[in-house]
Amino acid sequence: MPDAGSAVSPLLSMAALGLLLAAGPLLWLQLRHRGAAPTRRLRALTLLTLFLTFDLVLFGAFTRLTDSGLGCPDWPGCYGSASPLGATAHIDAAQSAMPSGPVTHGKAWVEMIHRYLATAVGVLLLALCVMTWILRTRAGPLLSPWWATATLVWVCVQGAFGALTVTMKLFPAIVTMHLLGGMLLLMLLAVQAQAYEPRPLSMARGLRLAVWAMLGLSLLQVALGAWVSTNYAVLACTDFPTCQGRWWPETDFEHGFALWRELGVGKDGGWLPFAALTAIHLTHRLGAAVVLTGLLALAWALQLSRNPDLKPWALRLALVALWQLASGLSNVVLGWPLIAAVAHTGGAAALLVLLTLLLTRVHQSAHRTLS
Repeated sequence: MPDAGSAVSPLLSMAALGLLLAAGPLLWLQLRHRGAAPTRRLRALTLLTLFLTFDLVLFGAFTRLTDSGLGCPDWPGCYGSASPLGATAHIDAAQSAMPSGPVTHGKAWVEMIHRYLATAVGVLLLALCVMTWILRTRAGPLLSPWWATATLVWVCVQGAFGALTVTMKLFPAIVTMHLLGGMLLLMLLAVQAQAYEPRPLSMARGLRLAVWAMLGLSLLQVALGAWVSTNYAVLACTDFPTCQGRWWPETDFEHGFALWRELGVGKDGGWLPFAALTAIHLTHRLGAAVVLTGLLALAWALQLSRNPDLKPWALRLALVALWQLASGLSNVVLGWPLIAAVAHTGGAAALLVLLTLLLTRVHQSAHRTLS
């Protein structure tokens, strides 16, 4: 493996490539919104970064689901090179030893493309942070530039989680935190995008509390889903609504939810029992029932609200709930097809963004009322 000194060269090369990849969207944005008001330019850059971050989250799911996370088993480069092209000999040797192992040419490229895209998003967030501070006096008191600063800091933390994902060999807790970190990044960007074009939305206090509760439950469910995926527990149950032909098969929660352990290893250091995978899967399935019921109930309450502006949000939440139900069931009964698994992650991300946007608009309405 390359030492710390040899990691500097691929790190600089990847930073340059990230800058090059981000230059295209930044140039397009500059030409399209040249002469526009500061708030419009900030919002355009924020929306663009939000869109590309959403794509990055989906590609991260694709990387994980194709077992490409260790396609290049070092970081930040690939066997000390900035791309798999410079690591051909190493990859050939690893692939010859284990043709279906974690290191192949295809998996190496998937992993490195994920890193390239992440670097480009980091450059966009740096540009957003700098632009926010420069334009803060002209953009008005809509949003503190510290939001963009916190988002930039968080993407650096995400990069550290990404590095640990590789160096700690897909340690389930680290991979789960990496996925949750990507979701938090989307939520931070959603708040900022909404702040630059305020659309206050009034909502009764009871409904506001229900939306906050739904956001909390959804975050918990996403964490459970990440735990299922990172422990490869999706196929512990291949039937529905039963599991292994029974309503409640043998489970092992003690090993399944021992958080700080290596992949495939139980609490005692031995192999992770299959009953532990069953416990993980069933917990997520029960959580899905709670969240689905809550989402549909919230959508119905929004539909019945006296505020007609809430009705489109009812439809959006109901559609996302049904999307998650369909993609989740497809994962189980169709044997975890890649497209359904990626779609399930995308639905989870869309749900969190929707709830964040809704709460931001409600907060804007409450703030306007108080002022």
